[in-house]
Amino acid sequence: TADPPPPGPPAPASGADGTGPSRPLAVPSRRLFVSRVVGGTAAAAAAATVGYGAYAVQRGPKVKRVTVPLAKLPRAAHGYRIAVVSDIHLGPTLGRGFAQKVVDTINATQPDLITVVGDLVDGSVKDLGPAAAPLAGLRARHGAYFVTGNHEYYSGAEQWVEEVRRLGLRPLENARSELPHFDLAGVNDVEGESEGRGPDFAKALGDRDPARTCVLLAHQPVQIDDAVERGVDLQLSGHTHGGQLWPGSLVAELANPTVAGLERYGDTQLYVSRGAGAWGPPVRVGAQSDITVIRLASRQA
Repeated sequence: TADPPPPGPPAPASGADGTGPSRPLAVPSRRLFVSRVVGGTAAAAAAATVGYGAYAVQRGPKVKRVTVPLAKLPRAAHGYRIAVVSDIHLGPTLGRGFAQKVVDTINATQPDLITVVGDLVDGSVKDLGPAAAPLAGLRARHGAYFVTGNHEYYSGAEQWVEEVRRLGLRPLENARSELPHFDLAGVNDVEGESEGRGPDFAKALGDRDPARTCVLLAHQPVQIDDAVERGVDLQLSGHTHGGQLWPGSLVAELANPTVAGLERYGDTQLYVSRGAGAWGPPVRVGAQSDITVIRLASRQA
């Protein structure tokens, strides 16, 4: 019988292309697992941040206290307290309960004077009159004053001026009030120019006694140039929300000379409140809402 043929090379293991050894079925790699964990953690952190930011708005503003020395302030006015609130933004989200919280917080500071520096509402008197009703409860030794913000002109500024007057606040429409120790002036917001009711610094400040200290209410910080030119000692503003949340903070920094806090421009000081409420998404991140109590200090004391 014939001898069997010599054995040949072993047959290759069958792979996907028949040229190499077979491999086990693919399983998620470590890199994919890590990326999913990181992505999930980032999403959870973002959700938690937004949730906390929304809670911070609904909880209401905190009280911030700032001392401002004024060269011409008489000694008798040393320690005078002005409560500054801006950007309450009453609307569908922040309603009557929020307004009451703001009023209670202001009254608890026992201020000598209350100033509401614009952007009170986002809607008509017809829709939001009941939400604003708690403002009638504001209490201060020298009363409460109001100036318009840009949002009042989107909501019927003329009607809102009359409504706040009915609630007991005194609107300063390019006007001035001579308080016992200093002048308090107010100008309309620049948005009012669209209705022929813009700011008029000459009307508000033109005939005042320059020897008296002057505090100006002007919603937008950009009005500081006119305040400096007119010899104002202190301008109180809002509008920026302190940036409210990113990327709004970047826009606020580009559009305003001061985003929040106290800064000096020549002989004029500018204080910008972060505001009490929120516009757009009712969320604040890194810009805590505030009601500020300005304590005036006399250099003669």
